[in-house]
Amino acid sequence: MSVASPCLDICQFDRKADLCVGCFRTTAEIRQWRKFTDHRRRQILAERRRREVKLAARKTPRPPQ
Repeated sequence: MSVASPCLDICQFDRKADLCVGCFRTTAEIRQWRKFTDHRRRQILAERRRREVKLAARKTPRPPQ
């Protein structure tokens, strides 16, 4: 069984992080998803939480210094 795409049909991008805010894949990963092996797809999915945290940290306002 093939690893399914994590796409949520949100398709909005944080251009600075180059990540979709729905599935947390890069634009290159989204374009090449069908060409990847299941092993590579699982690696990308395993990165989801780290990428989500990274994106959230970018959006959190920093306290004034």
